[in-house]
Amino acid sequence: MDATLLDAEAEAAVLRVYRQVFAVLAREAGAMIVDPDLLDVDQAILDAFAEAGSDGLTVEQATLACRAYPHDLIVRRFDLLRQYGAITKLVDRPNELRHRAAFAPYVMLMFLRRMSVQGGQAELHQLLTLEAHSVSDPQATADDGKASVERLTKVFRLLGNELAILVATSTAAQLRENAQLAWGNERLIEQAEKVHRLVLGRWPELHRDCTSLRMALAAYADAVQLAAGRLVERAGTTRALGLLPIETWLTFTRTSEPETLAAVLDGLLFDAAAPDFSAQTMVEAVETGRRSGTARMAPPRPTADQDAPESAAATDREDLRREAERVLAGRPAVDIVEVVDEAGDWITARRVLAELTAAHLHDELDYELVWSDGMRIDPAAGTPWATEGVFRRVAR
Repeated sequence: MDATLLDAEAEAAVLRVYRQVFAVLAREAGAMIVDPDLLDVDQAILDAFAEAGSDGLTVEQATLACRAYPHDLIVRRFDLLRQYGAITKLVDRPNELRHRAAFAPYVMLMFLRRMSVQGGQAELHQLLTLEAHSVSDPQATADDGKASVERLTKVFRLLGNELAILVATSTAAQLRENAQLAWGNERLIEQAEKVHRLVLGRWPELHRDCTSLRMALAAYADAVQLAAGRLVERAGTTRALGLLPIETWLTFTRTSEPETLAAVLDGLLFDAAAPDFSAQTMVEAVETGRRSGTARMAPPRPTADQDAPESAAATDREDLRREAERVLAGRPAVDIVEVVDEAGDWITARRVLAELTAAHLHDELDYELVWSDGMRIDPAAGTPWATEGVFRRVAR
């Protein structure tokens, strides 16, 4: 009887910790958060407890500390965190008003934040490192190797499935938002293959389990390639930069020659007249500049005796062609300084230059934008600084 009670007490203790950990995920009893903003509310509540010290907080003090959020929302989340054991009474007595917060839910909240930003890549690398150490242990058994391989197989199957679903059903913008799923994938696959080799070398009888892991890794690699291909196809190679980890870019910049570094910037437009804008802001401005205004309505379905409507890509191509011809005005080439001066101000000029840059980079348009090293400086002009260059027709 004593042993049974001790076992039950240990299980209850573990259950209490799990309830605290997952309290920050609960929207209601037995439900999960569907609104990420609720994480901000939970963090505000737990931050208030951290600032309160050992005296704890009452519900009223918590709502006052979190007054940036609606009062009713704070009360609801406070009650739910209390129900899950993440917040408990300071002293367990009926009329106690002050509460204290547990450590476990805050750790879970930080983990969720890092997962949302980094996509769990750091956690995956740590998992693979631990699995390699586990199967390398001289005291490890075949059961340990089998369990390790099965865990990794499930991880990469889930990753591959999620990426495959995103590729099949999501837009390019949604793929970019989830690009962290593919960060550092080559390194992840190498670490998993290392575990595979260790297990297969020590326990050849586990070849079936190792085969399943190899298939999961291959499926994940294929899904990453499909996702990267769609991003490159839909948004251009410069928009797929998120598929590489930061360490890769640091190594590239430290080891490359100046000519190689300069080639990366070929075809990119920089706002020299307003250098306080970040590169990401400029990319977003160029991307959304031509799409301002009302949303494009879906065209009607074509009938049997009518031609199908042009695709969005064809429409964009013709818009770029019209802008290029307007700037050229029947001439074979035009100076960029002249284009900037005709625009009158930099706000208009950079929109025109963005259109010309897009026409230059378009594979189906016969235009070329060539920059030179000179710069025109005229304080009296609408845009005092203008880099010299030529926009012209080319024969392809």
